[in-house]
Amino acid sequence: MEAPASSAEFIAAAPSQTTINNAPLAANAINSFLQGASVWSIALTMLAACIIYDQVMYIWRKGNIAGSMFKIPFMGPFLESVYPKFEAYHAKWYSGPLSCVSVFHKFVVLASTRDLARKCLNSPSYARPCVVDIAIKLLRPTNFVFLDGKRHADFRKGLNGLFTRRAMESYLPGQEAIYDRYFKRWVELSKTGEPQPFMPEFRDINVALSCMTFCGNYISAKQVAIITENYVNITAALDLVNFPIIIPFTRTWYGKKSADFVLATFEDCAQQAKDAMAEKGAVPMCILDHWVRSMMDAREWERRVEAGEVEMKSPGAPAIIRDFTNKEISEALFAFLFASQDATSSATTWMFQLLADRPEVLAKLREEQMAVRDGDIFKPTTMDLLDNMPYTRAMVKETLRYRPPVLMVPYEVKKDFPVTDSYTVPKGSMVVPTLYPALHDPEVYPEPGTWKPERWIDGDAEKQTKNWLVFGTGPHYCLGQHYAICNLMFMAAKAALHLNWDHYPTKDSEKIKIFATIFPEDDCHLVFTPRTDLYA
Repeated sequence: MEAPASSAEFIAAAPSQTTINNAPLAANAINSFLQGASVWSIALTMLAACIIYDQVMYIWRKGNIAGSMFKIPFMGPFLESVYPKFEAYHAKWYSGPLSCVSVFHKFVVLASTRDLARKCLNSPSYARPCVVDIAIKLLRPTNFVFLDGKRHADFRKGLNGLFTRRAMESYLPGQEAIYDRYFKRWVELSKTGEPQPFMPEFRDINVALSCMTFCGNYISAKQVAIITENYVNITAALDLVNFPIIIPFTRTWYGKKSADFVLATFEDCAQQAKDAMAEKGAVPMCILDHWVRSMMDAREWERRVEAGEVEMKSPGAPAIIRDFTNKEISEALFAFLFASQDATSSATTWMFQLLADRPEVLAKLREEQMAVRDGDIFKPTTMDLLDNMPYTRAMVKETLRYRPPVLMVPYEVKKDFPVTDSYTVPKGSMVVPTLYPALHDPEVYPEPGTWKPERWIDGDAEKQTKNWLVFGTGPHYCLGQHYAICNLMFMAAKAALHLNWDHYPTKDSEKIKIFATIFPEDDCHLVFTPRTDLYA
């Protein structure tokens, strides 16, 4: 047996007091390190689980339809929605009847054939409009465009009187005043002879036209100027899918602030209209006037029925609509502006570019205008006059077909939607009927990539009602479609009579950029000169 070590050896091996005192610190450090490693491990595990869950849910929702095999974790093709490219959309539409993407929390299914698009637009029990992801925050959740079923139908009933022939006739003088002001401005801007992009000008004239048509003299020139200047913020916020929350100083934040101003302005105008139309002998001159008058007529008829003077359904009875609050009216007017501004600006830009590039079409337009006005270029435009402009109407409809301002109409799926026999769009997803392919179907519109106004006169384009989806279909079809076409006809007719304009093409003139709707990539470089003394 070995001898025990000496006491000196034991002393040398014993821990020092310093070591003993530091032991708890070392233990704490090790424990903290282990705890830290555990937190990171848990965090990484949870992140991996979330990524796997995100991918599995995407693959499960995708099913058998076209789309990427995998998605970028969480965000998906978010940057593509922020900076959309027409070519990417076009490829997606033609990748299959149904295709999909997933951006953040939102799964999006695109329905690209005519029949699938029509099915989505005509299935209110399964889907309701959501416009774009941010729209409900800009327009407000209480806006009538987001209502369903009977509530939506009842609200729209109150709007029917705003776009009658009689009402539209009363809007024409105010619209002509706007044309005169802006046409003169365009000539002034062109005096140097240097071509400049006119897309911003076309946006401005359409804001002014809408404000005049909606609010008449109740809206001030300063308010119109502010809306005109800032409406671009609203357009810039309209990505198909946005970041889930509004972050200060982002595009959606500026868009929301601009929307707040528009709503407040329209609400004030609504009260002014109610006060004005209460005066004896007041004549309706704008949409607000006609709306208020419709409410007043309905209440007066109900009073007469209650007094036993007339029967509710006697001949000449007005539409019985409910009273609308100023807030409801302002939200509806903003919805009209929201729906029309970018679309009409797009159509205006393409129309002026195409007419400049096709002088033979412009010549026919002028010939028709001289004939319908009996040679008097200063003859006021009326609804009767517009009815007798078949070529002008054909030109406008072909422009809307060739370069449809509205490419897609996003809907929110309320419950699982069996859109085909083999695929069901999951509840909570976004289904997007695509309108462009139906309007460029070569079997319906021969040479769809060619701008041919004659197809609406000599061909059978007018009969292709199932493919004419420019203004949608179903319970949410565009109420103002006839107004929109007449407005573009009026603008083109007056410009053709009193202006000359030249287009200076660039390499990007025929390229399509997406800014809520579609515009020429170069914003349409033009020079305007007066054709008569009216704007000289």
